[in-house]
Amino acid sequence: MTIQDIKNRFGIIGSAPLLDRAIDIAAQVASTDLSVLITGESGSGKEVFPQIIHTLGARKHGPYIAVNCGAIPEGTIDSELFGHEKGSFTGAHEARKGYFEVANGGTIFLDEVAEMPMATQARLLRVLESGEFIKVGSSKVQKTDVRVVAATNVNIPKAIERNKFREDLYYRLNTVPIVVPPLRERKQDIYLLMRKFAADFAAKYRMPIIKLNPEAEQVLINYYWQGNVRQLKNITEQISVIERNREIDAETLKKYLPEIPGTAVGSGFPVLLKNEQMGGNDFSERDLLYKVLFDMKRDLAELKKLVVNIIQHGGQLPDILGNDSNNYFQRIYSEVNAMPVENTTIIKAPPIHEKQPLVNHPIDIPIEESLSLEEREIELIHKALEKNKGKRKNAAKELGISERTLYRKINEYNIRKKNK
Repeated sequence: MTIQDIKNRFGIIGSAPLLDRAIDIAAQVASTDLSVLITGESGSGKEVFPQIIHTLGARKHGPYIAVNCGAIPEGTIDSELFGHEKGSFTGAHEARKGYFEVANGGTIFLDEVAEMPMATQARLLRVLESGEFIKVGSSKVQKTDVRVVAATNVNIPKAIERNKFREDLYYRLNTVPIVVPPLRERKQDIYLLMRKFAADFAAKYRMPIIKLNPEAEQVLINYYWQGNVRQLKNITEQISVIERNREIDAETLKKYLPEIPGTAVGSGFPVLLKNEQMGGNDFSERDLLYKVLFDMKRDLAELKKLVVNIIQHGGQLPDILGNDSNNYFQRIYSEVNAMPVENTTIIKAPPIHEKQPLVNHPIDIPIEESLSLEEREIELIHKALEKNKGKRKNAAKELGISERTLYRKINEYNIRKKNK
């Protein structure tokens, strides 16, 4: 079966070389029983590749089960994956088969595998190594013959460094890696996808198909597409339903495109990027805040060097600042004093006059405190719990994270004891 045949069968649109390469690897590995790890940004279409591998492989007549590991609560994921015996925990009124038992002879797709708790990762490693597992509440070892395909949008090597993912499990899963390219690396496919989505929605809602003029088409192609194919489909549906004029110009299109921090809509790549995603977890306001704090810390250090230089020159500013050096220095000091930074104490310097030596004025250096990310996280969690009177659900909503992630952070930083 050719790559084009696979695209036609699974409804894949595009001809980007990176996409074709990913499809080719999936087709080649389908006839084997090797574990596969699919990586790519959220919304890039990773979920179609396990289906290709299963359908083209020897297990195509066996069961295929897709499991979203990030959607299963930490307390029940072992039961979901490996099953449990009657009475093994509160609410276990009868024995239950897990996904690995049900999928025996077939394929199991573990989406968002990096969200799996460490204890469950150890159980999964045993399945991959020996095909053995034990139900929750049981001591009997059971066997299963399952092919495992996993996917994640997380940068797993970085997760390993933070002790969030087992290194041995990573090498077991990553026997064959498949990298799904983000939409911005498939520029020639963007307009084709948009036209396909527009035609689908026109048929669904029984209305004429929307079309883009040349300027709007360029805006579409040059946009960053942080949410990838999923975001493109969503925006196409919005425009199809809302806009009465079926001819879409650039200004109309821009109204539906969220502005990426550091760039104008349609201008291309943002200035401020995360470690080329893989994700992470997506580009967030917290990432921007950390970037601003570190930039601010660097600027304060440079300001400190400038003050020392001034003192060494007998109160005169270096020539590199030009004729307006005193005004420049006063402006910098004013801007620094205006910065709303909790952990930096700034004592305002007196006004600076052109012919008045600076050494006659006491110049206080900013007192810098720790900008540790871990300390900031702990502080924010404490504040959120205190504000919401210990209610984790409300605190998680306040922090913009899931309740499960908050629970993990509380255990990781031993915050529970401090908030009792």
